[in-house]
Amino acid sequence: MGLLENLLPPKERMQRLFTWGDAVVLLLIAVLLYGGVRLAFNAPAEIQGPDIRLEPGALPWYTLLSVGRMASAYFLSVLFTIFYGRAAAYNRRAERVLMPLLDVLQSVPILSFLPVVLLSLSALLPQAVAAELASIVLIFTSQAWNMTFGWYQSLTTIPVELREASSIFRLNTWLRFKRLEFPYGAISFIWNSMMSWAGGWFFLMAAEIFTVGARDFRLPGLGAYLHEAANQGNLNAILWGLAALILTIIALDQFVWRPLLAWSDRFKLEMVESDQPPTSWFYDLIHNSALAHFLSHLFAPLTERLDLWLVRRSPMRDTEETGQKRNWLNILLALALAALLLYGGLRAAHMLASLPAPQWGRILVGVLATLLRVAVSLLIALAWTIPVGVAIGTNRRVAAVLQPIVQVTASVPATAIFPVFLLLVVNLAGGLDVAAIILMLMGTQWYLLFNVIAGASAIPQDLKYTSALMGLKGWARWRTLILPALFPYIITGTITASGGAWNASVVAEYEQFGGQTLTTTGIGALISQATGAGDYPLLLASTLSMVLTVVLVNRLFWRPLYRLAEEKYRME
Repeated sequence: MGLLENLLPPKERMQRLFTWGDAVVLLLIAVLLYGGVRLAFNAPAEIQGPDIRLEPGALPWYTLLSVGRMASAYFLSVLFTIFYGRAAAYNRRAERVLMPLLDVLQSVPILSFLPVVLLSLSALLPQAVAAELASIVLIFTSQAWNMTFGWYQSLTTIPVELREASSIFRLNTWLRFKRLEFPYGAISFIWNSMMSWAGGWFFLMAAEIFTVGARDFRLPGLGAYLHEAANQGNLNAILWGLAALILTIIALDQFVWRPLLAWSDRFKLEMVESDQPPTSWFYDLIHNSALAHFLSHLFAPLTERLDLWLVRRSPMRDTEETGQKRNWLNILLALALAALLLYGGLRAAHMLASLPAPQWGRILVGVLATLLRVAVSLLIALAWTIPVGVAIGTNRRVAAVLQPIVQVTASVPATAIFPVFLLLVVNLAGGLDVAAIILMLMGTQWYLLFNVIAGASAIPQDLKYTSALMGLKGWARWRTLILPALFPYIITGTITASGGAWNASVVAEYEQFGGQTLTTTGIGALISQATGAGDYPLLLASTLSMVLTVVLVNRLFWRPLYRLAEEKYRME
């Protein structure tokens, strides 16, 4: 059968493209957004922000604050990824809700709802606490979805023989995670963590510089430092801030990510050891130190006791009485959720009904315009990330040169250098349209690149030797070995990249620059305009339209490709 025939799902799978889970998730998102809008009305009318010092001596403390927010969000993202991904991968009933929910969550333009989140939290909490929580939540949303998609893809593509072996050895949930799931998905997990951390810098800057009218929600940190320096036109401060950001990124690459990549190479699924494994001088230093060996022997009994305790705590069969109690509890929770969704849905529908008919026409045109820009940015990203990602993932010499450059470039917030592109293209025909595609590309191409690198790095060495013995070169090697091995990673990267492109449209299609407001036709521009004007019905309608469009694209296009990756391109 040809590839086109494989892309056509069977009848029962086509029926699963749209389920009741999609309707519940969309209704839940609408209710949550409506609740945030209602709380926003009770926020303080004026909030004083902090004084941002521009002397270089303040940078170490600002850097520590920014990295602390990133680390807090990453820790929450790891917990969310592990539990959410396992539930979606192993429970088909839960998957019908969890995967549509993940599709929606990664497509929600959280930048447009940052004012709603901040204002609603300010109505409930002190301003400093509200701003910190909002920044961590914003960074979390930029990290968790990409990591969860990658983890879910790893779990659903574990070879059947490894699953059968874990069943034969009767591994419980903890030992299955420790001995099978995490080792198999470690390479993808670490690469996606690197990408998520890099993407977090983009949202960190947005969170640290946010103001709404007389309400100043700025937070001391690298983002606020760079923003304040740009506002004052202080070139020296801008250079100091960029230097601190780049040095922080390089330090994290050398002391965190490279050692983790070198450590994860032991989990590669292959019969022959790679002749070009990833290396790290810091990992070698720690691994070969006497202190590391002493600590490993010291903590070995503790880890064994932890394993034994977790094995004893493994889930047992519920008694009939416990099962009945849980059934009643589930019924009560379902009824409470249904009542909440019904009430909130009616209130949200009332708000949407107040929107004039011409506005719905603007929303439709905006969705189509942004969809076209998203498609163009994805095609450009695919054209260069696949060959470059394969080169980095399969060639150690190329990786030694390009990987640090890619890591630094991906971590520099696109919003910090976007004004430079505006200066270059704003006076050209279709200048803002070109600039919007560039910003979408800058914010999303790294999701695809890092997934491709992870896929190329995970290709077993024995398959490489086999393709060489068969004399496969050029396109024949790509068609037979590389593209099939990369296919699951490309689909995962493209899904997360498309969600990021829709998110970036909020700042790409509406820009205040040089004392004037630049805007172009698009759903992101409508969301930004509605946010600035406080037009909450238009804001709710525009965002829900964007979410619904992304869900439709995922259901009709990406999910069949995801199923194809699970069934045909599993590494076994």
